[in-house]
Amino acid sequence: MKKFLLILFTAVSMVATAQKFTIKGQLTDTLNAPLPSATVLLLNPKDSSLVNFGAGDAQGNFLIRNVSPGEHLFKVTFLGFRPYTKKISTPDNGTVIDLGRIRMQSASSELEAVEIAGERAPVTVKQDTIEFNAGSFKTKQNAVVEDLLKKLPGVEVDSDGKITAQGEQVRRVMVDGKNFFGSDPKLATRNLPADVVDKVQVYDKKSDQAVFSGIDDGQREKTINLSLKPEKRNGAFGTLMAGAGTDDRFQVRANLNRFSKGRQLSFLGMGNNVNEQGFSMDDYMNFTGGSQQMAAGGPVRMQISSDNNNNSVPLNLGGRANGIMTNYAGGVNLNNEFNKKTELNGNYFYNYLDHAKDQTTLRQNFLPDGNFTFNQNSRQRNSNSNHRANFTLDHQLDSANSLKLTGNVTYNQTDAETTSTSENITPGNVVQNESQRLTLSTGDNTTLNSTLLWRHKFRKKGRTFSTNLQLGVSQNEREGLLDAVNNFYGDDPREEILKQTSLQTTDYKSYSGTFSYTEPLGGRKYLEANYNFRQNLNDVRKTVYDVNADQSVFNENLSNSYTSDYQYHRAGLNFRMNKSKYNVVVGGSVQRTYLEGDLITRDVKIDRSYQNVLPAVRFNYDFSNTRHLRFDYETSVQEPTIQQLQPVIDNSDPLNLYVGNPQLRPTYSQSWRLNFTTFDPATFISFFTFVNVDYTTNAITNAQNIDSNLVRTTTPVNVDNSMSVSGNANFSFPIQKLKSRFSLGGDYRNQRSINLLNEAANTIHQKTLGGNLRYNYRYNDIFDLSLSADLDHQLTSYEFNQPDQTFINSTYTAESNLTLLKNYQVSTSFEYLEYENRSTNFSQAIPLLNLSVSRFVLKNKAGELKLAVNNLLDKALGISQTASINYLERQTTNSLGRYFMLSFTYALNKQLNPMGMRRGGGMIRIMRP
Repeated sequence: MKKFLLILFTAVSMVATAQKFTIKGQLTDTLNAPLPSATVLLLNPKDSSLVNFGAGDAQGNFLIRNVSPGEHLFKVTFLGFRPYTKKISTPDNGTVIDLGRIRMQSASSELEAVEIAGERAPVTVKQDTIEFNAGSFKTKQNAVVEDLLKKLPGVEVDSDGKITAQGEQVRRVMVDGKNFFGSDPKLATRNLPADVVDKVQVYDKKSDQAVFSGIDDGQREKTINLSLKPEKRNGAFGTLMAGAGTDDRFQVRANLNRFSKGRQLSFLGMGNNVNEQGFSMDDYMNFTGGSQQMAAGGPVRMQISSDNNNNSVPLNLGGRANGIMTNYAGGVNLNNEFNKKTELNGNYFYNYLDHAKDQTTLRQNFLPDGNFTFNQNSRQRNSNSNHRANFTLDHQLDSANSLKLTGNVTYNQTDAETTSTSENITPGNVVQNESQRLTLSTGDNTTLNSTLLWRHKFRKKGRTFSTNLQLGVSQNEREGLLDAVNNFYGDDPREEILKQTSLQTTDYKSYSGTFSYTEPLGGRKYLEANYNFRQNLNDVRKTVYDVNADQSVFNENLSNSYTSDYQYHRAGLNFRMNKSKYNVVVGGSVQRTYLEGDLITRDVKIDRSYQNVLPAVRFNYDFSNTRHLRFDYETSVQEPTIQQLQPVIDNSDPLNLYVGNPQLRPTYSQSWRLNFTTFDPATFISFFTFVNVDYTTNAITNAQNIDSNLVRTTTPVNVDNSMSVSGNANFSFPIQKLKSRFSLGGDYRNQRSINLLNEAANTIHQKTLGGNLRYNYRYNDIFDLSLSADLDHQLTSYEFNQPDQTFINSTYTAESNLTLLKNYQVSTSFEYLEYENRSTNFSQAIPLLNLSVSRFVLKNKAGELKLAVNNLLDKALGISQTASINYLERQTTNSLGRYFMLSFTYALNKQLNPMGMRRGGGMIRIMRP
């Protein structure tokens, strides 16, 4: 019996082994020169559906493993060469089919039609790039790129337009590998039509220095590249839209694009008063005080204030702009290849924004000796004008030398007016103090940044030298007026009347130079030596005058003149080893930092120096063409901002003061990042995950002191450390029979930080556990449905005697598009936002419903006449909650209510599509020369 089982097991093992075999070979041109990175396909000969695939290496060698027995169609494609096909059958002997050297033939001038049946793979993974086939993710007619991104697994887009891919914020969106209006992602995602995109590629963009030298310097920028359809790269496309609605609402938008070989020209223009921005408002937010004054929270946003830079960490990212906004914007973008050696990218963009916001604040404060309540009613009226210009000139001097010059200039002008009344109330409902104030602020800011990169390649392959020089200049000037009446009650009742004018100028200059040399060591090993020098110069002058009976008296306590000089010297050495399956970089640097400061009006000088060792390790492993693992460890030093260093009292809110700290030290951060991606081309199943750990010593946090009059003073200070651990995973799979696709994701974050209250240190723990589920259904071109649910459970606990805060935030969305009688389309979008704070028994549910009916007219449905109602249920209210070191705050803000709008959209890309190619998968006809 044992012998029989042994024989049976051996036979089964032989059969199982025979079930799989391997195909290998090498691809060359007719002169036997290798063709690197060619695409190798294995197709079903019956219907040409994809069975397996691979890619050639730098020497043209390819390998396809685990091929099932039977007949297959082997196919190779390479740009500029005719496709190569060959029938493959299970080998009679052995488990390897060696096709030897395959000589690809140059493409002829005759047109050849090739039909590929079946749907293109919705997701592919190419080393560190995740590529989505745009046609596999259906969008409605005249949708923009942002609508397409919302359907991609692992990609999140909040209502304010911020994009997150695989848990990291996307900082740049490019078009066919070229910059599009600088680095503002919204200018591409909210203005370009979705149906011109062929592929969406998500990757970490490395610095120019790293790309040239081959040594990873750790500088990465999460980037999306929009690869356009071939027919769009040699033609014109765009959309024109105009609409008018009830309550004097209006919206106009235009984008015109003319692409040809070696040239991209784009124009954008927009204007509306319906709170829609096709651009980022970073300059406006930075100038007016950031998110604290913008309150970009939407219907409900809950956040925890425990980070290092006085900006709250949002607990829910589905924010919308509160208040009423009117904006106008326009610009032009040019990419031009003069020849094979010279390429120019340039753009200019202007935007004007007017923002009106009414807000009520209720804050519950917790103190060791008792609690109190803060109430405030405020009205803000802000306006901002912004000009931006960017350019990049890349020139190849010869085969060994190249120059790259980049520069950007911004000019920003803002006017702000705020009126408010506020009071602090004891638990016995006794008013402790109250304030009425008016603040006016006007000013402008000019910034210039430029970079010159020179790259040189020596005759010996892998030996390089490069120099990167940078210059940054910024000038800021602001004038302000404070008119306030403060009343204090209790044991020492008094009235304070403040009327002050102020003028602050800030001059900033930065110089830096990086020098890098790489030396090949043989065996695909490299050594890089680098040196960096940087100097940051700040000159801040603030003068404050007390106004009394039209006389101005200099206020010495609130005025200040301050200069600082930061110098950095960093020398580093990196070792890199490249293998067929993996590559590793091990290195580090030593940084010496010098700080010289002069508090002129206080006759105080600061002279400090710091030395830090900055190690780094990076490891990439490729299990296969579709499965990759990446690990990074890096360290960094971040110096305090000039605002944090100024020992000047900011009394724009007399009951909540802020003063800087010239004794701040730089923070030292260590980061560990692990990332894994996989994609199965046979089943179209994909899985992405990452884990991040960040540990910071000398972390900068905000210390708060509250006096007997309940006046709060906030000062940045250094604490021992802070730490955060976060993870994210996404699993996506289709069900072809149901014409559906599912995407399931989860994320976790655990953050620990230290804050100070009345000179007592307190530890705050924030834990967030969330998940999301997406479902997409598509029935031909008639109906599509998208459902999603996002759930977050957040617990914030305090060492200080303060009640723990438990937030449960849920967002449910549904979007559908139904095409009737070929030329009619009904679209609906519904969001149900549900937020709960179990600690305070607060619960808020907000339904948001939008409906529209469209009639398509003109040839190829180029025109769309649409009647839409936005916010049908008229939820014209915004609510945000903030949990901080010793208080819980709720703000109620006015928001845009219900309105109807009739609009007409003309899609130029419909008229200029002579090939009439279909969107989506299915049968594709490709014309090849």
